[in-house]
Amino acid sequence: MSQVQVFDKPMCCSTGVCGPQVDPVLPRFAADLDWLKSKGHQVERFNLAQQPEAFTSNEDAQRVLTDQGVDALPLIVVDGQPVSQGEYPSRETLALWTRTPIASQSLPLSSGGDCCGGGSCC
Repeated sequence: MSQVQVFDKPMCCSTGVCGPQVDPVLPRFAADLDWLKSKGHQVERFNLAQQPEAFTSNEDAQRVLTDQGVDALPLIVVDGQPVSQGEYPSRETLALWTRTPIASQSLPLSSGGDCCGGGSCC
């Protein structure tokens, strides 16, 4: 299983999904990270405002902050290799990086053989 580390911009909480104006990408990304965890991957998320020591102890995060500043965050690191910065990746991209299959979802079919399941259409 893969190790995924996310180095976030300074936010009010660990996921950024609090406050009056939540970026709609943040709840989706938090759900995607939970999905990765449910598949057995190790996921760590670091917030610059709350865990600055994680940024100073990671060479890649320190380099990104020094060279490009806070606007280059988030930095995504998979298995020790930086794979993305400046945006939150989709679930599909996370799945690709971690070699995690995504099950296709399909709508359930009616077992009655017609649109209402009772022998006649509504």
